[in-house]
Amino acid sequence: MNTANDLPGAVTSGRLLDDLVAARLSRRAVLQGSLGLAAVSLFGTPALLKAAAAAGSRPLLGFTSIGISLADTVEVPPEYTWQVVNAWGDPIMPGAADFVQDASQSAAMQAMQSGMFHDGMHYFPLPKGSDSSTHGLIAINYEYTDDNLLSPDGMETWTAEKVQKSKNAHGLGVFEVRFDGERWHTVKDSQYGRRITADTPFVIAGPAAGHPWMQTAADPAGRTALGTFQNCANGYTPWGTYLSCEENFTPYFVNDSGSISRLQDRYGVPPTDKSWGFRWHEFDERFDAVKHPNEPNRFGWVVEFDPYDPASVPVKHTAMGRMAHEGAMLSEAPDGRVVYYMGDDDFRSRFEHIYKFVSARPYVKDGGYEANKHILDEGTLYAARFHEDGSGEWIELTHGKNGLSAENGFSSQAEVVIDARTAADVAGATYMDRPEWIAVHPTTREVYVTLTNNTSRGAGKPLHQQEPLGADAANPRAPNLMGHIVRWREAGADPTATRFEWDVFLLGGDPEHADPVKRSNRALAFAQPDGLYCDPRGVLWIQTDSSAANMRDTDLVVKADWKNIGNNQMLAADPATGEIRRFLTGPIGCEVTAVQFTPDMRTLFVNIQHPGEAPLAHPGRNDPHKPKAISTWPDGEAGGRPRSATIAIRRKDGGVVGT
Repeated sequence: MNTANDLPGAVTSGRLLDDLVAARLSRRAVLQGSLGLAAVSLFGTPALLKAAAAAGSRPLLGFTSIGISLADTVEVPPEYTWQVVNAWGDPIMPGAADFVQDASQSAAMQAMQSGMFHDGMHYFPLPKGSDSSTHGLIAINYEYTDDNLLSPDGMETWTAEKVQKSKNAHGLGVFEVRFDGERWHTVKDSQYGRRITADTPFVIAGPAAGHPWMQTAADPAGRTALGTFQNCANGYTPWGTYLSCEENFTPYFVNDSGSISRLQDRYGVPPTDKSWGFRWHEFDERFDAVKHPNEPNRFGWVVEFDPYDPASVPVKHTAMGRMAHEGAMLSEAPDGRVVYYMGDDDFRSRFEHIYKFVSARPYVKDGGYEANKHILDEGTLYAARFHEDGSGEWIELTHGKNGLSAENGFSSQAEVVIDARTAADVAGATYMDRPEWIAVHPTTREVYVTLTNNTSRGAGKPLHQQEPLGADAANPRAPNLMGHIVRWREAGADPTATRFEWDVFLLGGDPEHADPVKRSNRALAFAQPDGLYCDPRGVLWIQTDSSAANMRDTDLVVKADWKNIGNNQMLAADPATGEIRRFLTGPIGCEVTAVQFTPDMRTLFVNIQHPGEAPLAHPGRNDPHKPKAISTWPDGEAGGRPRSATIAIRRKDGGVVGT
């Protein structure tokens, strides 16, 4: 078995990163040197592209880079300002009540308010079809909950009502926003306001629909699932719908039988003592994976709904594969087919793959949702293999190809997509360091992926593998505490190609750290990149998600590895020059996530997730008797507890954000 010391470009604690960077210079020159201007209409509205063109004659990065922060607030460059637009518990549906600072609102009230832990989102202009930058809808994910903040006494008592409230604080939402010339406001009683929770009915579409592995006692046909949760990153479609991605769903289930099936094991369904403690199974039997062994199979999908139609039924698209989905990033093929890049960020297994889905047919331009509602039901799923020489290939995950046969446990395409992880294992995809968000450059079509961290590399092993995996060229550090970003360019800049060239774009860490494995390859310090977005001007926005347990000890003292890194942050990089600046820092214990511009690029929406996260085992839960012990953001001392929120950032002079 290869180790970290015998792989080209691998880095251990006794070796600097210079050799790796030098080895990739020629590859990087290839990636940068032949950048044809591909069509970019897919990556922004005409107004977005016009704003990008207007700013194109100036350097990409024009703002003042800020320092690190340990403060319990959001900080941005001096020429910018920020405001809260919508926080957990704010009303977003007609008849919804205002947030109660002691979190005593009922489960029914929570189902009409913003959920907890804002994550991926997308801005949809109003009226539909316009380029409005002052009126729109924000479709958003609410990833998970701190149930010790969700109720006045937290989880000290546990009831069916608390389980229902927790489920109602998960899922998705749509809220309407308006800009009055000075500030953004959420529109109360909006006709578009919507919540989709862990109990909302979904249609199951694609090859897995109706398969025996999808059938349950409540749904013997296997075609209707209840709910969505652990919705992390997101995507969108060119026909105007929202995509949300179900990530670490398995720790919500429990299997205490002592004998777990191969499928449940590969996806990490745990016994109670290794679950994340959400305890839904105590009052909702479907989360008992012994009594309902197929219920976990109905999660881990990309879901779609129409944000403009509150009555639309959301859909789970099984053709795109089942995994701990970390987003679905769109790239349009020259022939009009849609391509989605997807990471599999399993917090538990850590070693997973990168995928892409290519639709079987072009979408109908200007056809709307009705004309395109089945485009994502048929297509080809691939997994990525990164070679040591900087080349790569997409391996087709189709039944009957690349070892995906009945002899290897796959009797149909339905079984391939339900167990996409094992299919990628069998086909020989590369095990990556927790692939997170993916971004596509609007002109070069280069693709970027954040590999947030993997401290198990060099000591741990992927599920069902016999030996630990050391560093390799695409995952060059063992252990990988600080994370990195890899980029690739598809052959011919065609997202449907099956060959690509790749390099390591960025290594996270502290450039002054004594340990080379924890150093950044830039002068600027950051760690554990997560959120990622390439705007229409070509600026790559990078957001970080260092866990509270990584950053601080239980006494809230900052750990040595983070003394020069500080709280989580948001960076902006120029991919052509490698210049990188720090744009935003978040409050204590938060993750900075999601990047959305208005079409004129004069407002930037960002989510601040779980401010005040406790530095404990995942998920970090606060003390319900001291909810403000770590953070009081955003309401300050007058508030009752920290709240995740969407913020809006603007230049003080009203100019394009980032300049």
